[in-house]
Amino acid sequence: QVYLEESGGGSAQSGGSLTLSCAASGYNSDPYCMGWFRQAPGKEREGVALISRLETTNYAPSVKGRFTISRDNAKKTLSLQMNELKPDDTGIYYCAATMTNTCLSLLWKAGDGMDYWGQGTQVTVFS
Repeated sequence: QVYLEESGGGSAQSGGSLTLSCAASGYNSDPYCMGWFRQAPGKEREGVALISRLETTNYAPSVKGRFTISRDNAKKTLSLQMNELKPDDTGIYYCAATMTNTCLSLLWKAGDGMDYWGQGTQVTVFS
């Protein structure tokens, strides 16, 4: 069982920055894949960024170049540095993980294949 808890959400002005963190626990072997998904009001959940155990990454085109995902396996943490925020980045951001041996392609599956989820943290970007 993997437990995930997000922190760091909040409000920012357009062009600003926020950093999300996810504290993981409950396991001895590092999840193969960890990442961030988001859901805006009235929209389906979408992948934001994923990182594998080997630290290969995949980003949604809408955030590439603005967001950076990283993980620290020793500290069991996952982070998402969000710069140049836009109002379209508003939504609930979820930390997710899976132990199965697949990762980067899961970005396009709206979370299908990710087995463990945090409760989510709200990000609101004002124009």
